[in-house]
Amino acid sequence: MDRLIPTVNKLQDVFNTVGQDEIDLPQIVVVGSQSSGKSSVLENLVGRDFLPRGSGIVTRRPLVLQLVNIPRKEGDAEGESTTRAQFLHLPDKVFTDMSEVRREIERETERLAGNNKGIVKTPIHLRITSPDVLNLTLVDLPGITKIPVGDQPSDIEMQTRNLVFEYISKPNSIIVAISPANVDIVNSESLKFAREVDPKGSRTIGVITKIDLMDRGTNSLDILTGRVYPLRLGFVGVVNRSQEDTQSNKPIAESLAFEEEFFRTHQVYRTIQQHCGTANLAKVLNQLLMQHIRDHLPNIKTKINALISQTEQELSSYGHMSSDKDGVSKSGRMLKLITLFATEFNNSIEGTAPEMSTAELCGGARLYYIFNDIFASGLDSVNPTANLTNNDIRTAIRNSTGPRASLFVPEIAFQLLVKPQIKSLEPPALRCVQLAYEELMKIGLTCGNNEMRRYPRLHNKVVEVVSDLLRERVGPASAYVESLIAIERAYINTNHPDFIGGPGAISDLQRKLERKRKETTRSRIREVNKTITTTRQRSTDSDTVVVGSYGNVDEVVVESSLVDPSEIDDRIEEHHRKNSASMSVAPGTLRRPGSGSPINPVPHTGGPGAGKFFNSFFGTNGRRDGLHVSADEPRAGHISVIPVPNKLSNMTGEGTSFDEDIAALATQLSSDLSTAEQRDEMETTLIRSLITSYFSIVRKSIQDLVPKAVMHLLVNEVCQSMQNRLVEELYKEDLINELLQEDPALVAERDQCAAMLEVYKKAFAIINESM
Repeated sequence: MDRLIPTVNKLQDVFNTVGQDEIDLPQIVVVGSQSSGKSSVLENLVGRDFLPRGSGIVTRRPLVLQLVNIPRKEGDAEGESTTRAQFLHLPDKVFTDMSEVRREIERETERLAGNNKGIVKTPIHLRITSPDVLNLTLVDLPGITKIPVGDQPSDIEMQTRNLVFEYISKPNSIIVAISPANVDIVNSESLKFAREVDPKGSRTIGVITKIDLMDRGTNSLDILTGRVYPLRLGFVGVVNRSQEDTQSNKPIAESLAFEEEFFRTHQVYRTIQQHCGTANLAKVLNQLLMQHIRDHLPNIKTKINALISQTEQELSSYGHMSSDKDGVSKSGRMLKLITLFATEFNNSIEGTAPEMSTAELCGGARLYYIFNDIFASGLDSVNPTANLTNNDIRTAIRNSTGPRASLFVPEIAFQLLVKPQIKSLEPPALRCVQLAYEELMKIGLTCGNNEMRRYPRLHNKVVEVVSDLLRERVGPASAYVESLIAIERAYINTNHPDFIGGPGAISDLQRKLERKRKETTRSRIREVNKTITTTRQRSTDSDTVVVGSYGNVDEVVVESSLVDPSEIDDRIEEHHRKNSASMSVAPGTLRRPGSGSPINPVPHTGGPGAGKFFNSFFGTNGRRDGLHVSADEPRAGHISVIPVPNKLSNMTGEGTSFDEDIAALATQLSSDLSTAEQRDEMETTLIRSLITSYFSIVRKSIQDLVPKAVMHLLVNEVCQSMQNRLVEELYKEDLINELLQEDPALVAERDQCAAMLEVYKKAFAIINESM
């Protein structure tokens, strides 16, 4: 049990040699306001006057004080000659004069904190060995201050607070909260800070100083017994040396004797003498620290064991130490590193690398994404006829016929127009090559294990050689892709089995025209029905026909019976099936229902468009041989009212039926397509259909061939020739020594890691010895 505190002291020494602070060792942290008597308490515990004293803030750096009890040798008298002090920053110097210790603390403080009243958090480590002390590890922190004085920084309060919390917030720290008795306990800053990090008070012990300076009639009995502010570890009362005693160099032994006599004879405190005095405080702290160490040492051992494992893995990641005994070992190491790099490059592309990123696509998966997503989307975004206007197509058709008129759409015009569209596939294809090249460059930069990265010159040279190799291969790959586009443009194969061809394009065009013809018929019938609805209110007799002349077209409107557009479509289809060569009724005439005699259209005063549409008039009361027209001939734009039957139907009797009238209407609609504009539209539509069909064939071919070309001429070629190129460029006797020079920063990190491993192993051995 007595070896626990020395064990922690050894651990502190071991860890402080490398500045390691990951292990939270058990320690006692002394916290108090400025001039609360902290330094006096520590000096009483040591029994020697060794700390800087004065007004204002004196302790400006944390002081880690290790008190080590050593047995008194036979023949040694009690006195300072048996006390030894040693600083961690002066490991070879032993102090026997405590005044020298005080001056060294002041010098070391001024070295980092300066001559002003500022504070720093770098601690001073001091070990004092004496037969008059108990084993303790204490941390004396700067006093808590509120207002900056002199040349202190304006944020001195915040600096002090942060420094105090850095130590007391550690779970393995025991907090000694110093509070002067002549200040109300409710205003204690030390207890306030302790309560923030230890609200249950399980690791806080209160020390009430300056009890002898309280006003007459007052005492700290309620505080020391825990009635005012309860703490699980309780309170201890002490009597400090006064400033006069310090200045007169009154021995601490005398002060301790006075303290013991004060509590023994005081009428209030003699009842709780076991809770008062510096000697009692030292025993309590010693017991608390040993118990604290015993409770936390197994966890510390477990944590150190885990740190040993982590540090060994980190050290192995740096690789083994280079052997400079002979050149053969370096040559073998060079070949090994080159082979590992080439293997890692190939594995990254094949997807068999041991470590693959899960955050983004890389290596071969990225190449697949480039081929099947980026490149395919780029090709699909190219519209084969987006940049071709109807005027461009007409001009190409006319230019291809020369001075002659063409009876059919010339094939030369199709080839003239489709070749530039095939050329538009070249940018996405070259972009695919460039993206694959960039991905291979990225793979080359990320390859190389930790052992190779120990040699930055070798790694940079390897990346340079790989970059040169990729640049050499990307040129032929791009040239081949360009040649693929040129090959497609060199010969337009209109006999391709997937090409729609002339008959297919014409059939497709006929279907489009048929749909357009039906839509036109429906539109005109809807206009007729709309006219019937609007004129119904103007009619005085329900058995009338409204005959109107609108522009150059005469229309027959039956008011009492609306015409169904679907019926017209069915009749037109049936007529086309019966007679596709010509219509039975010549354009410009329409026969009477039930008779074979033609009906002359209503005369027009309009322009040349007269006669394109015809009006059918049906007689009433059995009169089929003529029309009863009003006395005045209707003029253009006027409406005449003529009596007709209530229902438009297919009448029985001699002559033609209503089907022939529908056929006449179809013939009239078909005649509209024979104009020059309709022919131009037919030709441009035909050319667009052919271009789209052939472009789709070429696009499928390019989408299939470009990834194959990239894999063959770029990816596979680089993978196959990389190792040979690296050996050829780097495996040279005059370069091996230069390239296998380790990075100095990496060497320093490896050495530090090795030192930490030794520290952890040593600490683990120390704990094993004590347990």
